[in-house]
Amino acid sequence: MTGNVWGYRETSGRLAGMDLTGYEVEATDGSIGKVDKHSDEVGSSYIVVDTGVWIFGKEVLLPAGVILRVEIDHRKIFVDRTKEQIKNAPEFDKDKHLDNADYHHEVGGYYDGHGRRNA
Repeated sequence: MTGNVWGYRETSGRLAGMDLTGYEVEATDGSIGKVDKHSDEVGSSYIVVDTGVWIFGKEVLLPAGVILRVEIDHRKIFVDRTKEQIKNAPEFDKDKHLDNADYHHEVGGYYDGHGRRNA
């Protein structure tokens, strides 16, 4: 991925100020859950996905840069990662994500590296 992993792609179809809460999220190989919350903060935009029964009890933080497109009519968001890549992502930590640059660096680095952890 090139560019800022924390910014929406111009081609995503995302409209500024749009509420994405409740939208279904689709990985390249199937559904991963629904948007629980999201942020439009410049340079730090993301969605938090409640994975429901797929990964029981886990929420994942997806930087806006992994979003391929938003289909407003169908209330769906398509991301450019597989379910396995998302499952192996750093755990969403609601206490860390707000004010912790290291956490954002870890998550951003994971997705910027296309979902492969660096040794």
